[in-house]
Amino acid sequence: MAVNIPTELLRSFVAIIETGSMLQATERVFVTQSALSLQMRRLEDIVRQPLFNREGRRLRITPAGETLLITARQILDMNDRFLASLKAQALSGPARVGFNQDFAEVFLPGLLRDFAATHPEVQMQVRIGGSAELLDLINARALDIAFCVRAAGDQAAIKTGSTEWIGQPGLAEQEVLPLALLEPPCVFRAATLAALERTGRKYRIVVETASLSGIRAAVQAGLALTCRNPLFIDPERMAILQHPSLPAVPDICFALYTAETQSPAATHLAGLIRETVTNLL
Repeated sequence: MAVNIPTELLRSFVAIIETGSMLQATERVFVTQSALSLQMRRLEDIVRQPLFNREGRRLRITPAGETLLITARQILDMNDRFLASLKAQALSGPARVGFNQDFAEVFLPGLLRDFAATHPEVQMQVRIGGSAELLDLINARALDIAFCVRAAGDQAAIKTGSTEWIGQPGLAEQEVLPLALLEPPCVFRAATLAALERTGRKYRIVVETASLSGIRAAVQAGLALTCRNPLFIDPERMAILQHPSLPAVPDICFALYTAETQSPAATHLAGLIRETVTNLL
């Protein structure tokens, strides 16, 4: 069975080599460091070869990586020339899309950049919000596409993801667990509290906010623990926490909802989102 290497993985790989670091590469490919790390692990899994030797925070390309780099540049050049040839046939019309805030910051900038470059005539409207809000907008026909985080098994799921504890280890030792959670409704909040109550683990909510940046600040400051998907993690400041006193929290899924009727531009964008998420996560 043939194995395909997604071009976005190759583009990120080349960006890391050409810029010299993952941090600098994020400015070129418009994804976070955590997303880049996941992409490189996926690329190494596909080629079944280590592409980097990691020496602390420094990355050195392996011989297999040197070989891949030559081919990757050739593939990307062909891809970019082909897309440029299609600009004359670019789509037009509206595309109204909503993103859950967890993943808007992970891949939205790069996805929008690529889509706008290929289809500059599309009138794109982007809404960032909670999953429940986005589903309401889909049902009200105010959005064409909604990319949401839902409980595992949702009918619109395109990928399953883990839910992990994140924060400083010492906080897990406290008798009453300090938590930082988004305001309801929130899939991660509901799953976290259900897991704690099921196991009888005491907790208190010390930070409750509608903003992911508030959750991230509380965790980085050591005020509280939270449960999110690993894409939430800033690898320089946060890490997955594994502790015997912390209960397992159920997986979530990434779900893509589309309106019953939509423009060709919206249909194309929905396909691009599906492909991007499938290859990234």
